[in-house]
Order: sequence, then C-alpha cells, then structure tokens
Amino acid sequence: MEVSPPDVSSELVVLDVVVPAYNEALRLPDTLVLLRAALAELGVPCRVTVVDNASDDGTSAVVVNAPPGPVPVRLLWCGEPGKGFAVRRGVLASDARYVGFCDADLATAPAALAQVLNLLYDGADAVVGSRAHPESVVEERHSVLRRWGAVAFRSAVRQVVRGVSETQCGFKFFRNDVARRVFAPLRCGGFAFDVEVLGRAERAGARLVEIPVSWVDVPGSRFSPVRHGWQSFVDVAKINWWLRSADVAPVMPLVALPVTPDVTGGTAAVGMRP
Repeated sequence: MEVSPPDVSSELVVLDVVVPAYNEALRLPDTLVLLRAALAELGVPCRVTVVDNASDDGTSAVVVNAPPGPVPVRLLWCGEPGKGFAVRRGVLASDARYVGFCDADLATAPAALAQVLNLLYDGADAVVGSRAHPESVVEERHSVLRRWGAVAFRSAVRQVVRGVSETQCGFKFFRNDVARRVFAPLRCGGFAFDVEVLGRAERAGARLVEIPVSWVDVPGSRFSPVRHGWQSFVDVAKINWWLRSADVAPVMPLVALPVTPDVTGGTAAVGMRP
C-alpha cells in the first residue's frame, strides 16, 4: 500500500526501522527480505538499521552480505547487553524523520507500517502496536503461567503508562525528535524498557496512538518467564520511581516538512564498532 505524503526533499530518509539483534543469524535473512519488501511498498525513502547486540553467531555477516535493493540496510554495533540499549543505539543514530523498531522475529506483520506512516503524517507523536487492541489478530502458544503473568504485568504497568493498553509489543514508531527525547535518558535495558520509553513519552505530553496488529507467537523468544519475569516487575517498580522525579521537557509541535515519494537505491552500509 503506497502512502501519499506531503512534498519534500527525496534525500531525507522518511522512515528508519531499527531491528535489535542478538544471535539472529538464522532468521534475520528472511526478516530482512520481508521487511525491506514492506518498506519498498510505502513509496518513500526508508532504511533498515540492524543493531547487533554483541552476537557471536554471525549476525553481523548477514547484514554485511545483504543484497542491494531499493531499501538500504545498515549495521550498528551495541556492546552493552540488553534489547533496550540496542534499540536506543539505533534510534539515537538515526537521521530519519520518523524512527521506530520491530523485533527480529517479525512477530508483528510489517503490513502495519503503512498505517503507522499515515498516522505519523497526520500528527501522531508516537504509534504503538498493541496486541490488546480489540481489532488485533493474535496467534499465541503461551503457557497459562505466562498468560497470567502478562495480566499481572499489565496491571503493574498501569502505574507508569496509562494511555495505552499494552506496552510490550515490539512495534513502536516515533517522530525523530520525540524518540530522541525519550530514548536518550533510557536507564532500563531489559525487557521492560518499553515501559520507560512510553512513560517518558506520556510525561512529555506526546500524542500516543495505539493501533491493532497481526501478531504471531514465533518460537525462539529470548524472554523466559522464569529468568526474566521477576526482573521485569522489579524494573517496572524502578521505572516508576525514576519517572516520579524525572524532569521531562514537553514535546514541541512538528513543523510540517514536504516528502517526495521516491525510494533511493542502496546496499548494506556497515557502522564501525566502538
């Protein structure tokens, strides 16, 4: 589905999709093919930024060897363990007008990117994919323990984020200036980092729009209820404490920029490790 944006310079990357990756060499090739194809259909300059989070399985090589195409792919390195820190690395390195992230397993169908872009054009400061949205299509194979844990977690999260019904779907996109404001001070690098990001966005007065997603529970999730569940609850409590005293500047209105629907060609670009 092609998006019809206002007019501007074709040199500007309109949408940058950050993909945090830890030992994703096996499924990343298919993910890049599907994600690049979905972005190419938008009809505006887009980019995929893969952030290798200290992998040891050849994840970086997959990106370096990505074939040329209408949507360029670049590689960044993040040596600090944690999905949140990997996403932060990619977001703060982006010069695109809009930037966000999706998971390397592509559990959320990338077809939703067209709606994301339209909402951002229409004035949303952030677009949040939500499996709890009544129109979402969710195929999950979680255990009863994990489902009940998710219910309890959402209850705890409501103390921090009140404007969206679900915070943990790995599909969120922002105006670049808003993204920088909420990711720059990020302190939580674990699986609860989304809570801190959205909590900071709400406190800055950002307009958050929740959208339905088509989501499939892909095998191989890095999240373990036993190993990570309790830590996520601890992290939410910490985030709540941090944000109670956080000095968050208000989000400023966006001055509309024109965008020419023109996808530039490109191949893999490699970011140097620190």
